Amino acid sequence: MIIGIPKETAQGERRVALVPESVPRLAGFQVVVESGAGVSANFPDGAYQKEGATVLPDAPTLYSRSDVVLKVQPPSLDEVALLREGGALVSFLYPLSNLPAVERLAQKRVAAFAMDLIPRISRAQTMDALTSQATVSGYKAVILAAASLPKFFPMLMTAAGTIPPAKVLVIGAGVAGLQAIAVAHRLGASVEAYDVRPAVKEQIQSLGAKFLEIPVSAQDAQTSGGYAKAQSEEFYRKQQELLTEHIAMADVVITTALVPGQRAPILVTEEAVKRMRPSSVIVDLAAEQGGNCALTEPGKTVVKFGVTIHAPINLPSTMAQQASELYSRNLVSFLSSVLREGNLVIDQSDEVVRGTLVTKGGEVLYEPARRALSGAKKEGENA
Repeated sequence: MIIGIPKETAQGERRVALVPESVPRLAGFQVVVESGAGVSANFPDGAYQKEGATVLPDAPTLYSRSDVVLKVQPPSLDEVALLREGGALVSFLYPLSNLPAVERLAQKRVAAFAMDLIPRISRAQTMDALTSQATVSGYKAVILAAASLPKFFPMLMTAAGTIPPAKVLVIGAGVAGLQAIAVAHRLGASVEAYDVRPAVKEQIQSLGAKFLEIPVSAQDAQTSGGYAKAQSEEFYRKQQELLTEHIAMADVVITTALVPGQRAPILVTEEAVKRMRPSSVIVDLAAEQGGNCALTEPGKTVVKFGVTIHAPINLPSTMAQQASELYSRNLVSFLSSVLREGNLVIDQSDEVVRGTLVTKGGEVLYEPARRALSGAKKEGENA
């Protein structure tokens, strides 16, 4: 069986799905790599060849020879067209945001596994690619903020007087938020953090931050997998009002609040930005889903009312080498669930396999995507 690693084609993507050090861990399988696939992440073709992989000249050649394709980004429709009929794909898929690709994968009878759907169970911790990449994002968000803020992060005692520490507010204490808290604290900032889920209070405090108590209760704040749930409009309105006072006192605000499959909630209003001190910084890590700040422009850095608002898309790609190493380890760990004795074995009684399998045998198995596609077809028929 041949495992193929194509070069990523999404704009700005520098990561690669499998790094050279992971090739020996796939003993018993032939690994083929598209020429240049790892160059942007500092992994030249020769490094793959040294570990026993075969380098192929272009994408069509690689796809035509590969039984299982490993990717970072969801495949474009052009890339789906290159996949072998009845083959397999493992990558981030975000099915609800990529319904045309999901539909086409099913039509090609591809067994498609989504790394963004890894269940949050103990056995799957080493496979959790969302966590590994969010760790990179949380770290880089603080570095980006520190580079933009014209103030010291730590408190400094000098002959000219004492300089107080920067005040950092982190909104959303998932993996990215917790990493941001930890890094900001290490840099010496005074850190506060807020999350709609009360269960994360101890985690926030254990990292040296103050948990921001806001007297507004969320109803059923998290899913069984630990992710935040969407709340009512009234809840978000009250939350915005109460957060505004704390945002106004912060030098840096880092927002990470996401609700899977939905637009990110607006937590930093235009009024809140107006009340921030000039030269303050916002880093909106929810930009890919619209952003947590009302003035966010996804993919851009803008200055509004004297406040710099960074809205980066795909921060892990800016640290492509280590982000790729982490993702590659996640993939290899996941593949242990589906590759056995030189073959692809899809055991749907396995919670990890069942949870990540989006399409197989001509069907869309991921229920939310199946419902969405069915709804879209009905609307088309009624139009």
